[in-house]
Amino acid sequence: MKTNMYREAAEAPDCVEKQLERNAVVLASLSDRLRAAPPAAVVTIGRGSSDHAATYARYLVETRLGILTSSLSPSLFSVFKAPLSLRNMLCLVISQSGRSPDLLAAAGAARDSGAIVVALVNDPDSPLAEIASIVLPQGAGPEKSAAATKSFITSLSAIAQMVALWSKDAAMQTALPQLPSALRQAWEEDWSPCREMLRDADHLFTVGRGLHLSIAQEAAHKLKETCMIHAEAFSSAEVLHGPNELAGEGFPVLLFRSEDAGDASVQEAARRLAAQGAPVMMAGGGEPGTLPVPRAPHPALAPILQIQAFYRMADALAGDRGHDPDRPRHVQKVTHTV
Repeated sequence: MKTNMYREAAEAPDCVEKQLERNAVVLASLSDRLRAAPPAAVVTIGRGSSDHAATYARYLVETRLGILTSSLSPSLFSVFKAPLSLRNMLCLVISQSGRSPDLLAAAGAARDSGAIVVALVNDPDSPLAEIASIVLPQGAGPEKSAAATKSFITSLSAIAQMVALWSKDAAMQTALPQLPSALRQAWEEDWSPCREMLRDADHLFTVGRGLHLSIAQEAAHKLKETCMIHAEAFSSAEVLHGPNELAGEGFPVLLFRSEDAGDASVQEAARRLAAQGAPVMMAGGGEPGTLPVPRAPHPALAPILQIQAFYRMADALAGDRGHDPDRPRHVQKVTHTV
């Protein structure tokens, strides 16, 4: 019997296909506005998987547009009432539900201090959508599983589309319509070697660089949430500055290969961690022994395909370990933090 997590992640390609068409006009208008009056900086607001999507936004905006981007802690406004001004900035708020009190407080404060607030939200009728200047529906549809999957993927595709139009990147714009088909291929990939490696694991590092750090973060999050594996995400550079001391026999590492300049760092980390005796598994790259992922139509879209393939493996791994990924013991679908 298929879980909700399985069914919902499998729907991601269709959701992305519809989303790219639906949001095109709004994003074209927003992109014209941002080019005419470039923001001084971009701030992102999100919790959990949404904050991992914000990591993707950060690297994509900074590398493609050269605009400083930072993740803002909602508690600055909801708890500490900090007099922080976001005038002349773009504030990207990412949320599946659009109802968490701390995100709403931060979004409202950002709007009141002069930011352009763009809400990337799955519920266009949510309180967050009412606060935002511009609403970009994720278009993932209902998610019954506690583990968010298709809403995370649609967050990434919306961010990619926004940056492609804003930066006038013709190659990315051409590649985006090919993303749904590539996602369907990614869903069919066989990651059983990774599933076998992690079946009895208690601890794990997930590793990526640049855009792929967001996927490492999301993978670690899902392994904790659905499989009860203590997983930590690191940059392939940062993991070698101390955390690597933990890696070795019985402490596996899952690395996400890049299709850009960050790949050399990921491969070097894999080599050094394997030399310490850690079981190492690499996603992407197309080489023998690596976890298969379709070649991305554009390097910036490669992380989206990797996490789609990962989701199918994580759903099966949860079952192997005797857990229901739809119903973790302590996780609620809408988390009301302040």
